[in-house]
Amino acid sequence: MTTAQAQELDVQPTPLALLLLGREADPRSERGVECPGDLPSPSDPDLVARARAAKEKLGDKVFVLGHHYQRDEVIQFADVTGDSFKLARDAAARPEAEYIVFCGVHFMAESADILTSDDQKVVLPDLAAGCSMADMATAEQVAECWDVLTEAGVAERVVPVSYMNSSADIKAFTGKHGGTICTSSNARRALEWAFQQGEQVLFLPDQHLGRNTAVRDLGMSLEDCVVYNPHKPNGGLTADELRAAKMILWRGHCSVHGRFSLDSVNDVRERVPGVNVLVHPECRHEVVAAADYVGSTEYIIKTLEAAPAGSKWAIGTELNLVRRLANRFAGEGKEIVFLDRTVCFCSTMNRIDLPHLVWTLESLAEGTLVNRIEVDRETEAFAKLALERMLALP
Repeated sequence: MTTAQAQELDVQPTPLALLLLGREADPRSERGVECPGDLPSPSDPDLVARARAAKEKLGDKVFVLGHHYQRDEVIQFADVTGDSFKLARDAAARPEAEYIVFCGVHFMAESADILTSDDQKVVLPDLAAGCSMADMATAEQVAECWDVLTEAGVAERVVPVSYMNSSADIKAFTGKHGGTICTSSNARRALEWAFQQGEQVLFLPDQHLGRNTAVRDLGMSLEDCVVYNPHKPNGGLTADELRAAKMILWRGHCSVHGRFSLDSVNDVRERVPGVNVLVHPECRHEVVAAADYVGSTEYIIKTLEAAPAGSKWAIGTELNLVRRLANRFAGEGKEIVFLDRTVCFCSTMNRIDLPHLVWTLESLAEGTLVNRIEVDRETEAFAKLALERMLALP
């Protein structure tokens, strides 16, 4: 339906509808905004040569970061690859680079801006590359949650722990309220630290990582965990439930890892006899419980590197990475398959494609700064405080 048709029917498009149509922007949302400028055609046979030429012209002025889930066509131009926090730290370690081109999603670019110097400019090739999980917790929702905890009389003993996959606003909230950030690699250490500071944890925004870490690594029970739903009054919980819980889990999840099910695990074991099931801790608890190995993206890569020739693996994470690993280790006789039968790309991560990268690099080479991601000073200060607490974890 066009805007004109809607007016004829006396129907007004909602802000969300306009956002999805690319006609409005929500700068505080991980959904991002429409990318300005004329992109080169995806069919342009010279895209690779153009990207290479623009990058060469920029020289040491540009540093390109490539997240593991990026397309191969983009990864080939990355100076370093890794997960979001590793890449942000890599950027901070290259102060001579004036431009940090982050081939990832919005919250990752924010983290890079927080950790890099004021002289460095962080650029996201497509501002619409967001994260559905990060979108599931807004600053307003979390502030309301804290009011609910205060009214229940538990806020003083609750320590917020926020996953790296969150907006700068949420990281700042965490820092302001005495909490820390965690990655999927150090979530256990972060929770252990938090329980030394207080009696309860508010875990944002991925319920699955919080639950899996609490139950698998810290020996808690599922009954120790409650889920706070920001779309229900008081989070859908009573004051007694909030007081009794050790882990208050935000109702958020990864749209990629949340797709895997126990049926996926059972099915792949039938299809591939002797297979090892290796999944990311953002998967549902029943999937993690049924897997043979569980760990971060870096853990997955290192496990496959150390795996013996002839071993068989079903991987529960984003498809770009799984496909890249399958190709990488095929020559060593390692059989690597995707855990689920259905394709499971990260749709927003995949918005960073070669045309967007070429447009970004050529614009920078011509002296035009595009798609800069900049976190305001106050937000940056509190978010950095939370990140520094994570860096100080034993």
